[in-house]
Amino acid sequence: MKQSNPETSNIWMNTKRLETLVDGIFAIAMTLLVLSLTVPQIPYPATNADILYSLTNMVTQFFTYALSFILLAIFWRKNHSQFYFIKKTNQTLLWINIIWLMFVALVPFSSNLIGHYGYLQVPMIFFNLNMFIIGVLYGFNWYYADKKNFIDENLDRKTINYNKKLNLAFPALALIAIALTFIYPSGSTLVYLAIFFIKRGV
Repeated sequence: MKQSNPETSNIWMNTKRLETLVDGIFAIAMTLLVLSLTVPQIPYPATNADILYSLTNMVTQFFTYALSFILLAIFWRKNHSQFYFIKKTNQTLLWINIIWLMFVALVPFSSNLIGHYGYLQVPMIFFNLNMFIIGVLYGFNWYYADKKNFIDENLDRKTINYNKKLNLAFPALALIAIALTFIYPSGSTLVYLAIFFIKRGV
């Protein structure tokens, strides 16, 4: 009688199903971000000057919307890149991604929070902590997949290890942003602009 391999018996789901779930959650989260932008309520009759003044006062909200949208887009792209090389999954990897998506889905709320109260420390810490957890779980996804040999065997060890180190960059930026909330709350999110200068990996 053929014995099942304990290392492979827990591999029960194709990564394509998980990737489809990721695509759906990101599409919803990125769409919900726009709900943080509310049309200014100006008494009739409104003038162009009134609307321009109201839109100018929403600059912080527009910046928060754009930053959150771009950060989610980056994580969606990087997740897609990861799963190009992650060929197998199991229940643990599935739950790592589900918990990760739970915090991804929280971004519209945390973004809306700082869009209205970004001058306060607590909302900024909440947003930056949200980003920190997303970054940590993203890195852990790659670490666990490597540990279980789920990564394409054709990908060299040097690239795998380089990406492990690279995945620490975003959580580090989030920690810096959290620290900055104690000094300059409304400017702490500017730290994430550094992500555009980080060398790309997988």
